[in-house]
Amino acid sequence: MEAVWRYFKVQLPGYLKSIPLPKSLAGFSALHRAEWLELLPFFIFLLILLYLIFSPFLNFVSRPKLPRPKINKKIRKDEPKVADTFDIEDLGDKVSLCRCWKSAKFPYCDGSHKSHNKETGDNVGPAVLCRKKK
Repeated sequence: MEAVWRYFKVQLPGYLKSIPLPKSLAGFSALHRAEWLELLPFFIFLLILLYLIFSPFLNFVSRPKLPRPKINKKIRKDEPKVADTFDIEDLGDKVSLCRCWKSAKFPYCDGSHKSHNKETGDNVGPAVLCRKKK
C-alpha cells in the first residue's frame, strides 16, 4: 500500500511538474522537438484514458442493430403467421405438438427436439395434450 501512496503522492506529481506543458494553446507552437517528445507519453496516456471512457458510449450509439434470429427456419415460410386449429374430439387420448419448429410432421412432434437439445444443450420439448381420465 505504501508503494501506491508513494506513486500518487510523490512520483506522479513530480512527473507532472517536470513535463513542459504550456499555459496556453499558443505556447504549443513555441515547444521544441525535445519538449514534444517529453509530452508524448502524457498525450498517449490521455488518449487511452479518453478512449476507455468514451468507447462504450460510442459503440452503443454506432452499433448496427442486428436482426433477431428466426426460430422457424423451414415450415410454411410463405404464410405471414403459422397457426393450426384442431378439433378436440379428433385429437384422441394424447397428442404431442412441436414447439421447436424442427419436426418433419409439424405441427405434431416427431422427436426432432432430442437431437437439437443434444447439439445445443437446450431443453426444448413438445407440448403434450392429454384427455383427462374419468
